[in-house]
Amino acid sequence: MPAVATPLRSLPTLQKLGSTVDRNLNAQAVAKEWFLGFADAMSCGNYIRIASLLGSDAIQQFIADQMPKFKPFAFKIRNDLIRLHVPYEDIVCIQAFFDFETTVGHASGIFRLVPMADGSWKAHTVFTNLEDLRGFPEKIGALRDNEPYHKKWIESREREREFLDEEPGVVIIGGGQSGLTVAARLKALGINALVVERNKRIGDNWRNRYAVLCVHDTVWYDHLPYMPFPSLWPIYPPAAKLGDWLETYAHSLELNVWTSAEVVSVDPGTQGKKWSVKVVRCDGRERVFHVNHVVLAMGFGSGLPNIPNIPCQDEFKGQILHSSQHKRATDHLGKKVVVIGACTSAHDICADYVDHGVDVTMVQRSSTYVMSAKEGIPRLTGGLYLENGPPTDIADRINASFPNFLLKLVHQRVVKGLAEADRDTLDGLRKVGFKLNMGEDDSGPVQFIWKRGGGYYFDVGASQKIIDGEIKLKSNGSITRFTPNGLLFEDGSTLDAEVVILATGYADGRTAYLRLLPGHLHDAVQPIWGLDDEGELYSVAREVGGRGPQAQKVAGLWAMLGNLAMCRFHSKHVALQIKAYEEGIFGERY
Repeated sequence: MPAVATPLRSLPTLQKLGSTVDRNLNAQAVAKEWFLGFADAMSCGNYIRIASLLGSDAIQQFIADQMPKFKPFAFKIRNDLIRLHVPYEDIVCIQAFFDFETTVGHASGIFRLVPMADGSWKAHTVFTNLEDLRGFPEKIGALRDNEPYHKKWIESREREREFLDEEPGVVIIGGGQSGLTVAARLKALGINALVVERNKRIGDNWRNRYAVLCVHDTVWYDHLPYMPFPSLWPIYPPAAKLGDWLETYAHSLELNVWTSAEVVSVDPGTQGKKWSVKVVRCDGRERVFHVNHVVLAMGFGSGLPNIPNIPCQDEFKGQILHSSQHKRATDHLGKKVVVIGACTSAHDICADYVDHGVDVTMVQRSSTYVMSAKEGIPRLTGGLYLENGPPTDIADRINASFPNFLLKLVHQRVVKGLAEADRDTLDGLRKVGFKLNMGEDDSGPVQFIWKRGGGYYFDVGASQKIIDGEIKLKSNGSITRFTPNGLLFEDGSTLDAEVVILATGYADGRTAYLRLLPGHLHDAVQPIWGLDDEGELYSVAREVGGRGPQAQKVAGLWAMLGNLAMCRFHSKHVALQIKAYEEGIFGERY
């Protein structure tokens, strides 16, 4: 009976595979033997053999469809990156990196082998990543500009920034980490981009909207492309510090950013280009750019607040603010404040109020996943981004190489140990009535992040303030309506307030995208965030039309958003695709 690998929707445990493993086996020899067969089958186009090495016939048609387009060759295993990986006693795999070439460019890959009952090893996952385009390397290192422009630099930079001598190749809407990293990647490929940022300064979204927040998972981020964070930085820098860094980043890399400016429309193009983009600056000046590519990098929810429909808001005598409008706790000294919401923003805002002596109550409407940042982040990332972890470029590829559906199964195990490590905090929260969950199907926060962009809190201190009663908690009873002096709940109880903060998240980013486009294109725009049937984010680092029948109508419209780690890695994919289209590598487009 032929050996068949365990389905991807289950973990490849030794019990399910019916196998055992000698922990002293020569992982290098096993990986190299498998890889020789794989490389030979790929080079020869032997789809049946490839499918047998992966243990899945379902992959055969996919390979048959894709290989003629790129013709992979010159496979080479990375001897220094082969290791036996034993994350649990019942899970054993061999992980290895490899490089290869295609007609399009240079690529890398990661495979993980699992042991079968008959003693063979088959690939449970294979990940590939385009690194560079053939003939169009990034202009970094020895390839960067080596001409002196000292006397002309100030004048030439101003002309370049204002696009007085040429049009931009790409317009990027949004000057946060999403937009800036794509602009940097495009510049390295020789494409001049204009970043349009509506705030007065680069980084103001971090300084203002999240003024009270710490960057909870900076340990995930490490740095931006081409410019690492200073080694003296703290692991958890304040949000305002990161805002300053984004401004420094744009200035140092000479990215062309127009602040206090707004894109008001993106219409089907004229003058031989796909899109016409109208930009209005704060002084009323208008300019229309004609480009083939527009990158929508407006952040999660694109800054459009999600406002719950709580009746009788007009009767309330106090102030109602969405968390995006909240600046600082000192604005409400001496006031009684209620924060509606119980996830990241709500916790951080409440903690800031407490630190400034403000009476604050958190209203929790549904359960929240809570983990400590100290325990949770290293566990969820498998230690990839710790100080003693692998180099960031290696860590990014390992992180990206796990299918999201598989990662969910792994995290179901991880969060059990994490809950035990955080037991004192979680028990303390339960005792005061805080409603907790273990994430989707007990898999922790990551599925919430991919599907909702919220629903969790990485604890950096606010949980103890709730336990100690410094942050008051109202978690029973739904809100019925506003009253002149606060809120009325369905159980008849009331809560007095002079200020109500709605920490209720943001609208779907697609809504903001549609506001820029004419109505006849709206149906062609796919969801932006969330997972598709294959477990991939719908439109992040992709064109917003997806693969649907109307995709060509919005070709050249790209979405880029996410945390710094996502932007660092996937911004290159956006830039490479744009460069490939501009150079005709993928054939005629428009």
